Amino acid sequence: MAKAIGVDIGGTGIKAGIVDLKKGALESDRVRVDTPKGASPEDVLKAVNEVLGTLEVRESDLPLGVAFPAIVKNGKTLSAANVSDAWIGFEAEKFFEDGLGRHITFVNDADAAGVAEVRHGAARDVNGLTILATLGTGIGSAFLYDGVLLPNTELGHLNFGEYESVETFAATSAREREGLSWSEWAERLQKFYSHIEFLFSPDLFVVGGGVSKHHAEFLPLLDLATPIVPAVHRNNAGILGAASLATR
Repeated sequence: MAKAIGVDIGGTGIKAGIVDLKKGALESDRVRVDTPKGASPEDVLKAVNEVLGTLEVRESDLPLGVAFPAIVKNGKTLSAANVSDAWIGFEAEKFFEDGLGRHITFVNDADAAGVAEVRHGAARDVNGLTILATLGTGIGSAFLYDGVLLPNTELGHLNFGEYESVETFAATSAREREGLSWSEWAERLQKFYSHIEFLFSPDLFVVGGGVSKHHAEFLPLLDLATPIVPAVHRNNAGILGAASLATR
């Protein structure tokens, strides 16, 4: 059985699991810890070691993929979304490899989720442009054209009216912070998705993140020309995609 380990680092939680790559599904339980306050590199590394220890894979030789909420180029994090600014311009891949004592594959978290949905989820066998947006602490995005990933898109950081980043207006965290009803939040999502639809003319929208399990509460309220569907893997997509990319 082809297996790999996936770790998904987010602004709120750090999750990990062992993945059956053929099925595109978790073989183990999902392990989660809260993201340390401030999310400094040293504290995040400690938390990653903790989840790997709980999974009993600290000494495993299975491929390991780590997904992170930042622009990732050549192993370096070039941005910091809902984590410490210390990650900006940081040699993150080497830092994790040194701290974990092993080789890893290091990728953007939304890109990992997009790969999971293309290989074993809602975007499988879809031609043209699929845009996945993860609605969580922030908004991550992944562009996939005929199943091929275009990495490091950052739709959540589009300037949007009075907001420097649209994620402060339309992410799940904004709904929770402001106590918005589903319909009130859907009005904000409508503005976000209509703008993205106009800019890129996609063939499919996929909505990821933990809130996708509540898709019936808000997706039917959106009026778009582009089909929009919930992610199949929801909040596990980052783990699955990171593990899958670790074996490329």
